[in-house]
Amino acid sequence: MPNVGGMSENPSGPPSLPPLDESFERVLCIAAHPDDLEYGTAAAVHRWTQQGRTVTYLLATRGEAGIDTMPPCEAGPAREQEERDGAAVVGVDVVEFLDYADGVMEPTLDLRRDICRAIRRLKPDVVVTGTQELRFRPGMSNQADHRAVGTAVLDAAKDAGNRWIFPELVDEGFEPWKGLKAVLMTPSAYATHFLDVTGHLEPAIASLEAHRAYNDALPDDFPKPRELVTSILEMGSAAAGVEHALLFEVFAN
Repeated sequence: MPNVGGMSENPSGPPSLPPLDESFERVLCIAAHPDDLEYGTAAAVHRWTQQGRTVTYLLATRGEAGIDTMPPCEAGPAREQEERDGAAVVGVDVVEFLDYADGVMEPTLDLRRDICRAIRRLKPDVVVTGTQELRFRPGMSNQADHRAVGTAVLDAAKDAGNRWIFPELVDEGFEPWKGLKAVLMTPSAYATHFLDVTGHLEPAIASLEAHRAYNDALPDDFPKPRELVTSILEMGSAAAGVEHALLFEVFAN
């Protein structure tokens, strides 16, 4: 995830956003690439797994095009294992991959169907994903795969409860799932809620550090995991009035 983005930056002062409603037990985190969820989201994941909630990761690609010095046939397996390692640090045991081609994703009906199938099968209360907007924040563009996945997730979340959309999934044994409460997007330039992740900084940093091959291939001037994750979680502090916070844009389903 070389385009690192932006939570909304709020001026200092009293908290300006409400806390995230955490009345859920099952969470499905969906991202385009290995390491996308480690740019801040892992702090929330660690909070939730420590509270006994079930969190599952679903990656659209294996990130095989993400390391310039490593051919895709080597990078894909390496990054898959790094994602499993990073997920384990924050208490996630189940990491699944859809095997789309890295770097050339589009918000197709096939992608929507595959995500819809996963939602019906796993029956999450909430889905966490990244923004589909063109920008993380002013002056910082969002990569194409991120946009494709964000759009497909928003659509698939609605599809999951409608038996007349992708009826072939019913034939496969996946009945509609109407228990999905919301899609939580982070990062987003339009944050609506905050989650206090104070005390979860170190596991989040370690989760990103687990992506060793990817991190080692980044430019020398690219921020290191500790600097990067800390800055992301500190961006939400003013909006939350806590030491570290993750900001979400919440879409009720």
